[in-house]
Amino acid sequence: MPPPLPPFSVPASSSLTSADQALDLMVLRDTEAAGTRLEAIADRTGGGQSREAAERVDAILEQVRLEGDAALLELSERFDGVRPDPLRIPAADLAAAWDATPTDLQDALRLAHRRILDFHQKQKPADLAVTGSHGERLGRRWRPVERAGLYVPGGRASYPSTVLMNAVPATVAGVQRLVMVTPPGPEGRVNQTVLAAAHLAGVREIYRVGGAQAIAALAYGTETIPQVDVISGPGNLYVTLAKKAVYGRVAIDSLAGPSEVLVIADHTANAEHVAADLLAQAEHDPLAAAILLTTSEALAAAVPAALEAQLAGHPRAAITRQALNDWGLIVVCDSLETAARLSDRFAPEHLELQVERPEPLADQIQHAGAIFLGAWTPEAVGDYLAGPNHTLPTSGTARFAGALSVETFLRHTSLIQFNRAALEATGRAVTTLADSEGLHSHAESVRRRLA
Repeated sequence: MPPPLPPFSVPASSSLTSADQALDLMVLRDTEAAGTRLEAIADRTGGGQSREAAERVDAILEQVRLEGDAALLELSERFDGVRPDPLRIPAADLAAAWDATPTDLQDALRLAHRRILDFHQKQKPADLAVTGSHGERLGRRWRPVERAGLYVPGGRASYPSTVLMNAVPATVAGVQRLVMVTPPGPEGRVNQTVLAAAHLAGVREIYRVGGAQAIAALAYGTETIPQVDVISGPGNLYVTLAKKAVYGRVAIDSLAGPSEVLVIADHTANAEHVAADLLAQAEHDPLAAAILLTTSEALAAAVPAALEAQLAGHPRAAITRQALNDWGLIVVCDSLETAARLSDRFAPEHLELQVERPEPLADQIQHAGAIFLGAWTPEAVGDYLAGPNHTLPTSGTARFAGALSVETFLRHTSLIQFNRAALEATGRAVTTLADSEGLHSHAESVRRRLA
């Protein structure tokens, strides 16, 4: 087994700023070492940091549950430096935000909204009705939840795309009341484009509060913010832990963690394109993961230099370099089959297949939130307007979870109607099973009808 390639780095310099720190990207050839490293990256929010954060989240949840709006104002002032009083944004501000949005941005938002809406409308499940062999009627019907809480993150960036990705499936599901929460920015304002996207998507109820305290408000209700039935939307570690803590009192979409991309590339891939796509995830957050699995030695050598070139003058260089240094990885694989196995071991949120024949490779993949096939499908199109939802499972949860969907905001109810013939035909089996479990009255409820 050949030894790992040395990490790529630029010469150290005492004059480097945080935005210009040396890029120290791990490069491996050993498959087992790569698998171990991928598992460590997937667990990057675990351990002691997560336990300490969970304790803080529990305290925040309890404070909001007991004190309501007063807690929201105090916690927002403590964590965001803003006291958002009043909490609710006037509906007139949403229309004004849309009117103030430049025409080209309005057009882009409309295009994204239309494509997301078209795709999600095709997801809505049909009710099921079956007639049994004895004339009994069986079925399953779908109904929307009454109130949905939409969490739209802020802080390092603003995400109008997340507004659309949360509001559209809820609207298609038929939810009557959409309650959106988002952290206040400087001077307590919410990003204008976020408000414009909400206006376009039909959201009229928005509150200036974020973090674990916003999740608490949606789960328990306060004097101002109503309790909801389901909470959707991504957030930071504290938001994720808060959603986990309130699950059971309300439904949640998923436990979405820091963003991640895994690119599988062969000799046909363009190093500049691969580097750009890795940077597109790394710029999200210092905990974002950007991973390349490649069968090309030349590509493995070219991508670090391409990353360095594109980081020159990057407006989010400090965040991006930290993410690449801590959670970036390049693995040189002996085959695309090996790359597929390593990818499944990681179960990435976003998986790009920049290979000559992406469709057969996609068939080999078992675990991924979303798969982007071919050189002309950067992950960014999925973030904004391809159509499928961009709220995806992270940190290995693609092994058992999928994207936010219309079903997130629906609940299904079973329908059962027996007639006399059906009960007479099956009743003896029912009483036999009930007796085997020692449940006397279960059996009697059938026997008395048959008698």
